[in-house]
Amino acid sequence: MIESGTDIIKLPEIKLFDKYKRRLDYLRISVTDRCNMQCIYCMTHGKIQKLPGSEILSYEEMLRIAGIFVQLGISKIRVTGGEPLVRKGVCDFLIKVSKLEGLSDLSITTNGILLKEKIGKIKSAGIKRLNISMDTLKKDKFKNITGVDAFDEVWSSIMIAHDMGFYPIKLNVVVLFGINDDELLDFARLTFSYPFHVRFIEYMPIGTSPLTSRQLFAPEIKRIISSIGPLNPVKRNRFDGPAQRFKFENAKGEIGFIRPISEHFCSSCNRLRLTASGNLKTCLLSSAETDLKTPLRNGCSDKELTEIILKTVYDKPFEHPLASNCAGVIRGQMSKIGG
Repeated sequence: MIESGTDIIKLPEIKLFDKYKRRLDYLRISVTDRCNMQCIYCMTHGKIQKLPGSEILSYEEMLRIAGIFVQLGISKIRVTGGEPLVRKGVCDFLIKVSKLEGLSDLSITTNGILLKEKIGKIKSAGIKRLNISMDTLKKDKFKNITGVDAFDEVWSSIMIAHDMGFYPIKLNVVVLFGINDDELLDFARLTFSYPFHVRFIEYMPIGTSPLTSRQLFAPEIKRIISSIGPLNPVKRNRFDGPAQRFKFENAKGEIGFIRPISEHFCSSCNRLRLTASGNLKTCLLSSAETDLKTPLRNGCSDKELTEIILKTVYDKPFEHPLASNCAGVIRGQMSKIGG
């Protein structure tokens, strides 16, 4: 139930379906547009325009919205950014989100730079698994891709998380032709030494990134790493995202392929995104957004906010603009969206 002033709104257990009968049960919350990296596939040319602090949702506002979503059937929440750990108080926010009745899964995506100093509080929030961006295993290349010399800090954080029992630790590798594609085998071999889930992600042309080279799609990536040995499919579970999962024989970890371009998963997409600025996005690669912050700050009730959410979700597009031809560029900036 949702309390709205003196009224109590009774909602069905599951209510988030779009017009195509897809059930939406996964919400990503971007807590900030700030980041302590400047990855070449994420940031625009030149200076990045940051949101004024007053335009970013407070944790109380985010928690209120998250509570409504959970009442509507959201069972999985991932906290993202920008880089979520740069925002003060994020660990306390995680603890509060973890206490939402009906939430089954809470996780966080981070670049790992600040993970070491916050990992104790993250674990105390009940988070068991982590997604860490890691596009190279080479220190010099790390700085070229991210703009910061922080490879040692990130790798150290990954090892600490591993030693503390976080599982699975998913390493997100955006595959960039001519930049890190020479490391595909090195990443794949990590799964023999560690129980990591190495996930190769097709680069998505979002914003004004300087990248202009051709894209490497999952079938080619799979062909390259299959030189190590056959990849055996892994049975999916209810909390799986869009990754196609595989495992080498005798490997401790897994390989995943995320194919937003070459084999989009729009028909089964179950996710929504709340941006740091308070907009609800029903599709990562669409420019359409619904403002939740303005009605929230204008004093709308939970019932009114629920109606806005339900209408927005119902109108979720069937597929993203790149789905049909694997070409083009999406406007917007990943650092502001919370991919």
